[in-house]
Amino acid sequence: MMPGILGFFGRASGALAAALWAGAALANQAWVDDLSPIDASEWNYDRAAHLIERAGFGGTPAEIAALATMTPEDAVRYLVNYDAIDNSHLPAFDPSDIHDPGLINFPPSRPATTTLAKQTGEALGIKVKASGNRRLQPVVNKFFYWLRASMLETRRVSYWWANRMLTTYRPLEEKMTLFWHGHFATSESKVRDFRKMLLQNETFRRNATGNFGTLMIAVAQDPAMLYFLDAGVNVKGAPNENFAREIMELFTMGVGNYSETDIREGARAFTGWNSDDLTFIINNDLHDDTEKDFLGQRGRFDGVQAINIILDQPVTAEYMSAKLYRFFVREDISPALNAELAAILRDSNYELKPLLRAIFLSKDFYSPASVGTHIKSPVELVVSTYKKLGAEEIPGIPDFNQVTTALGQTLFWPPTVAGWAQGRSWVTPGLLLERGNFARDVLFMDIDFAPGDRYAYDETIRDVHRKIKAGADITAATMANYADEGGMMAESNMLADRDEDFNTRFGSYRGWQMAVQRVKPIPRQAIQVRLGDMVLAEGLANTEEVVDYFVMRLMRVPVGEDERQMLIAFLDEELGTSNIAEAESYLEEPVRMLIHLIMSQPEYQLG
Repeated sequence: MMPGILGFFGRASGALAAALWAGAALANQAWVDDLSPIDASEWNYDRAAHLIERAGFGGTPAEIAALATMTPEDAVRYLVNYDAIDNSHLPAFDPSDIHDPGLINFPPSRPATTTLAKQTGEALGIKVKASGNRRLQPVVNKFFYWLRASMLETRRVSYWWANRMLTTYRPLEEKMTLFWHGHFATSESKVRDFRKMLLQNETFRRNATGNFGTLMIAVAQDPAMLYFLDAGVNVKGAPNENFAREIMELFTMGVGNYSETDIREGARAFTGWNSDDLTFIINNDLHDDTEKDFLGQRGRFDGVQAINIILDQPVTAEYMSAKLYRFFVREDISPALNAELAAILRDSNYELKPLLRAIFLSKDFYSPASVGTHIKSPVELVVSTYKKLGAEEIPGIPDFNQVTTALGQTLFWPPTVAGWAQGRSWVTPGLLLERGNFARDVLFMDIDFAPGDRYAYDETIRDVHRKIKAGADITAATMANYADEGGMMAESNMLADRDEDFNTRFGSYRGWQMAVQRVKPIPRQAIQVRLGDMVLAEGLANTEEVVDYFVMRLMRVPVGEDERQMLIAFLDEELGTSNIAEAESYLEEPVRMLIHLIMSQPEYQLG
């Protein structure tokens, strides 16, 4: 960390808690729980900044000023009714050439793959060798190749999506896509197919602010969700309850609003639903078409009818409106306010735009209890940081996926089907320190940086690689301990290669090599912004103006006067003057140090 940061940052956890409590103390002020729309006379730059912070990922001063010149109704309409906005500057995902027909219906495990190969003489499009040592090795290599390749490609999809968040002209579209990813949480760790994860991401985006019922059916028929919640084993006579349970518990109604009978009967409604690679199918022979008793209704329901019955439950609108409110506004929602929001959603037949407009126009949204009380998720923090610094793309250094993972959130790898916990779970003392490290790594590139998506992060793989480079054969290199204390290969391990069907450790090693050869690399460069030039372009004359400008540009919660004076004194000391013109030739480094200090303030974590 830069000089002075560590001592300051040590008090960040307590200061952040104090900031949150201060927001909570204001909860009884005017506008709280008031859904009446804000008046044009009450609209200003700060409220426009709050709107784009929550409905997107923050904005540059120019973007915020453009919203501030509109009426509140026009600003909200611009963000919510984005369908006519041209977003064609955003490229489609550029896939690597890593998939082939042999990988369709990828087996659930390595043992399942080798069993299939032994039984049929082929698996994953690879035939078993007719003779020789390790007859199944090419099949095993291919299995591990796809695991590695899909993982690496999914990380590329993360970068592609992060760039959309940063550069889109439709910020709410990407913000809602992020919301649905956490709501309908599926993970690459089980799906193991970047194509399915990308397809699901596009489904979320296509239905981001449309009709919730339409989206719910699309998700229920989505190949990633079908695989993630075991649709393939949900068949007539042996229903699997995973999806039926989660659709009610997590996706629509919440715990306590259905019975175990409803779960069992709902599971029967979804029997036979599956996917053929990337296409949804219904296996009629596996669908239970008999009568079911589900949520108080009786009939020969299928999955779509079961979803419609769920949508008819009053609690569904209450559950979804509360979850959207907590994502966009604040954690606490009163029963009365929840009832009002649920009525809006229900009366609009689950169209999402009326609810979103009501929330973003409401006085409650701009109340002291709501403004500056949201703890940014790692993805929000990282993307909004680049947005506010004026970056035109997500830099490859530091690695986006490594950073967000260290902060507790990895796109396409949610921890459970319930998604991420949100809120105060993002700001443990250790995670606060990581947030400070992120600020440092953005502004002062780590010269020891190694791109984590391009090297073998697995110690087993690196161990095999080192041994092969040292001259070991496959058998020796894949043994846990092949060398004596002096580092020389033991004589017993220098004999002929062991006879076996396959070697799993070597398959993992070769699979990684094959994947890296074919997966396109993530571009690696640091953030391309000149912050000293920004100071000059803004015509800032002294250190006080510089501090005020960057606090305004970067933060939604004003710093206290003591902190402001500390920042001014810090910049005075680093420049050796308060006059910017005198320091023009060496301005960049001190300004970066100042911004690092601002980004390490506890208030920077709030939006």
